[in-house]
Amino acid sequence: MQLLKFTNFVSFIFLLISFFFGLYLYTNPSSLLSHSMAENTSKSIYDFTVKDIRGNDVSLSEYNGKVLLIVNVASKCGLTQTNYKELNVLYEKYKNQGFEILAFPCNQFLGQEPGNNEAIQEVACTMFKAEFPIFDKVEVNGKNAAPIYKFLKSQKGGIFGDAIKWNFTKFLLNKEGKVVERYAPTTSPLKVEKDIQKLLESS
Repeated sequence: MQLLKFTNFVSFIFLLISFFFGLYLYTNPSSLLSHSMAENTSKSIYDFTVKDIRGNDVSLSEYNGKVLLIVNVASKCGLTQTNYKELNVLYEKYKNQGFEILAFPCNQFLGQEPGNNEAIQEVACTMFKAEFPIFDKVEVNGKNAAPIYKFLKSQKGGIFGDAIKWNFTKFLLNKEGKVVERYAPTTSPLKVEKDIQKLLESS
């Protein structure tokens, strides 16, 4: 219990640090201009090919026509347990209605996803019972950020700059592969449910 409280405290501190980092980016927008211009040439998420957890290429055009929730995940974050639990609830409820969750492990936030892909899959799929797709570990910020994340951030920036602030930042995409909403790490997946329902009901 004390370890969990400590982990949650550390997560809060780094969220605070990320807030001020985002404020810096907001006041220095020129640092973001180059990648935004480059990534805006992509029309939708379907233009990208990524690697799955086993290293196989996956064209995201496979998800054409589906509502997508894209999340950067981590195994050892104070937000891990509740997010996986609620993501599982959403996936089970809507997976047969044209909804998909795409999870991208990332180790950029206090090293909270340190394992290799095999270890990540063990945690996500065995410990947390995730049935939705888990992809190859990526970077979401910086010069080595995965192209898909450069695109997502260019589509929907955060309150203080477009940098991903922490684990479990969520992007909701419509059936055309466009980002319609971005949610903070502390936004629980179940609070996104109404927005998912609206997109599923749209033609």
